[in-house]
Amino acid sequence: MNEKYEKKIQADVDAIFTLMAQRVDEKQMNLLHEAYNFAAYAHKDQLRKSGEPYISHPVAVARIVAEELELGANPVMAAFQHDVVEDCPYSIDEIRERFGDDVAFLVGVVTKQKKAQYDQSKQVDNFRQMLSSVQFDVRAILVKLADRLHNMRTLSSMRPDKQMKIASETDYFYAPLANRLGLYNVKTELENLSFRYRCPREYEQIEKQLAELQLSEKPDVDVFIAKTKEILEANDIDARIELRMRSPYSIWRKMQSKCCDFEHIDSKHYLRIIYKADGLQEEKKQSLHIYAVLSDCFKERPCSVVNYINAPKENGYQSFHVKFLNPKGQWEEVHISSERMIRNNRLGCTAERTEENLKAWLEKFRAVLKDIAYHTNEMDYMDGVTASFYHDNIMAFTPKGKCIVLPKYATALDFAFEIHTEVGLHAVYARINGKLSSVKTVLHRGDCVEIGTAEDAEPEAEWQNHVLTYKAKRSLGSFFTDRPKMEYKRCSCCHPLPGDEVVGFKNTEGQITLHKRNCLTAIRQASKQGDTIVAVDFKENEQFLFPVRVCIRGIDRHHLLSDVVACITEQQNLSISKLHTVTQDRIVETTVDFEVHSSNELKQAIDNIRRIKNVDEVARIDIE
Repeated sequence: MNEKYEKKIQADVDAIFTLMAQRVDEKQMNLLHEAYNFAAYAHKDQLRKSGEPYISHPVAVARIVAEELELGANPVMAAFQHDVVEDCPYSIDEIRERFGDDVAFLVGVVTKQKKAQYDQSKQVDNFRQMLSSVQFDVRAILVKLADRLHNMRTLSSMRPDKQMKIASETDYFYAPLANRLGLYNVKTELENLSFRYRCPREYEQIEKQLAELQLSEKPDVDVFIAKTKEILEANDIDARIELRMRSPYSIWRKMQSKCCDFEHIDSKHYLRIIYKADGLQEEKKQSLHIYAVLSDCFKERPCSVVNYINAPKENGYQSFHVKFLNPKGQWEEVHISSERMIRNNRLGCTAERTEENLKAWLEKFRAVLKDIAYHTNEMDYMDGVTASFYHDNIMAFTPKGKCIVLPKYATALDFAFEIHTEVGLHAVYARINGKLSSVKTVLHRGDCVEIGTAEDAEPEAEWQNHVLTYKAKRSLGSFFTDRPKMEYKRCSCCHPLPGDEVVGFKNTEGQITLHKRNCLTAIRQASKQGDTIVAVDFKENEQFLFPVRVCIRGIDRHHLLSDVVACITEQQNLSISKLHTVTQDRIVETTVDFEVHSSNELKQAIDNIRRIKNVDEVARIDIE
């Protein structure tokens, strides 16, 4: 073995054993040594793509598990062993015999299963296998995240196509999973490494800009930090201050969401004020005290306070955020946190490993995964997972004060489905902070939302483009899957309706396109491709409505417009979607968009409008 590699591996192994000796008894330490020795023997003839001995990878993963995630002996042993079954001639039963059922279970979860045929794909089946382990224990996922983190840290040795595959998996699945488990450091590093290998030029550009900015801003930031320390010390507050630069990925994501360049992104760094306190109540008092003394000296940006201590994010994140004006007239983002919050934000669901604390984490996870697995035929499994666990969330409230946790950029529709499926399916409007709004309106943190419903209301197809949550996507997907589907495609040049005289043309894929028989396109196609003509009986179906537009001209008078509206909505119970009217020299011209079930229903509407006093002519016109 290369001496450089040997020294690095031994240093990692020594660090692991030194750390674990402080946590476990002699019997477990002996098993840890045995687990390492067995893994080293199993991988003795294997090399990584970089040329390093393969055992360097399991050792590095074990160090992440022991040092960065602070897990116990069995997960560390599983980390040593995690590739033994997959890459060496050993079985899970041999792992079980040597190290017990628990270690064998953890190794089994992170071992990729070889199948002759995969349910969806090798990648997705492996994700499902791993996530299903949450039914029993979250530690297996943590070992897998440690494995992925080390693979990403050493991805430079892989081919570009492999880099893209692994980086994309990481960004799409592993980083959101780490976020959902509250592992902020792991999530941030995975996102950043993924961005670095997917888009190296963009990454390097933003990294360079951040370095230049940090250097240019340093004098002003140092002044603000010094003043802050002075204020804290004057008020006998024992706290430390850290400057944290945003990662290139975080900056890039803001640039995408706000459609702007690097220069126009705010909060490229933030300051942490970290204090010690005993118990949650003392933490709340100290956070508010620090906020109070700083707001006495610095101007606070209106509406910038976000209290994640009283209302933690769903993944457990806690802190008190606020923005203050620095002496140079720039807003400084400040996070006020206790030492416990900082540790918990780093370790997430593993921070306080009591049965009660882990139970709350796992119950939501299990329920969502069970629902996703049950409805996999209705929507993509991975889309369901990422919709449920991806990125930051917001808290909105019902008028009675019930808190509803939703992903950032969720809409009132997501809110409605989160309350109850039936509320979502029969939603008509929303009142957001008392203001009448569309159900497609994007919500913000702290919004109070009331959903108006009607028994006869049904979802619109475009709603599927205005929801983020898995529950809303699944409910809408089920609704539209169960509805009868149009067997034909209507031609866009003549817009045939049920009851019209129509002709169908079948293409090579078997899809039938309908035209009116007097359509010039149909006549031309029939003369050239007559063998593609098929007989079609285009019948009316109560489930299907078709948009139409009519143009009405007449002599203006009092109540003429209201009579037209009543003719369509009250006499025929049809819904108007758009109405435009212009009056010039007492001649009124009105266009009305509404939906009908058939050409007969449209004809009836036109006949009724014609009978209205002062209406001179009515004609159907094309919708552009």
